[in-house]
Amino acid sequence: MSRPRKKAVSDLQLEVDKSARFLPWALAVMVFLAALALSGALALDGTIEGWRRGVSSKLTVQIADRPGQPMQPRLQAAAEILRGVPGIAEVQIVERSAVEALLQPWLGSAALQSDLPLPGMIDVTLQDNAALSVDAVNAQLQTAVPGARIDDPKPWLDRLVQLGRLLQSLGGSIVLLVGMAAAAMVIFATRAGLSARRDTIELLHLIGAEDGYIARQFQRHVAAQALRGGILGAGLAAALLIGIQLLAGGIGTGLLPGLQLLWWHWLLLPLLPLAAAGLAIVTARWTVLGELRAML
Repeated sequence: MSRPRKKAVSDLQLEVDKSARFLPWALAVMVFLAALALSGALALDGTIEGWRRGVSSKLTVQIADRPGQPMQPRLQAAAEILRGVPGIAEVQIVERSAVEALLQPWLGSAALQSDLPLPGMIDVTLQDNAALSVDAVNAQLQTAVPGARIDDPKPWLDRLVQLGRLLQSLGGSIVLLVGMAAAAMVIFATRAGLSARRDTIELLHLIGAEDGYIARQFQRHVAAQALRGGILGAGLAAALLIGIQLLAGGIGTGLLPGLQLLWWHWLLLPLLPLAAAGLAIVTARWTVLGELRAML
């Protein structure tokens, strides 16, 4: 009857090294932070594109309330002018009740129940790739309907997109810094392991062990540590992201931007532990070979 095989232990006995027991936990934190930063950057990308599609093709016309001038005829006159402008696909007059519903969270129902003068509003939908001069249309409207004004969302949309791109760059920088911090941790742990086993390494050199053989033992050990920590960090990040998505969905749209992560975005999370392991392998090998050359 054959005996059960024992678990393989490296010549350097790295498996029983207690000085590196903090490494998986530290790498778990690093992967957790990288996953959040990466997910935020990807979610912003989808949100920015949603802003572009939903806002860049829209215009809003406001007509100020004026005493002695009924609002409805002025709205109809402005709508007729807009329908004749090339590049405009749809013109829709917004009912007063809809305007009151927009203002109620800010002014309260009591203020709206009084005879509060409210502007008239017209929603304008542009055709795709429409070459429309907003200033020219605005001047035409103001001449025909005094008090009319076009609110063009493009200027503030451009600033909003710039802010979103800046936040995306910040997220990418965070991922890069986290990777550098993780590499520094691996370097520190590897050098500590080499220093503690200097005599053993010199003995292995005497019996013919090459530097690559010693480096591979550190690589396997550090890769296993990084993989365990990476799986833990990525799992915690995925749970947190799912919780945020459910919470945002429960609050409702309009108050918080949706967490627009696509299916392939979620597939990147399982790749982070593999990336952490790959980074740990490269860093450990580079550190070991450099330290061994310095020993000679």
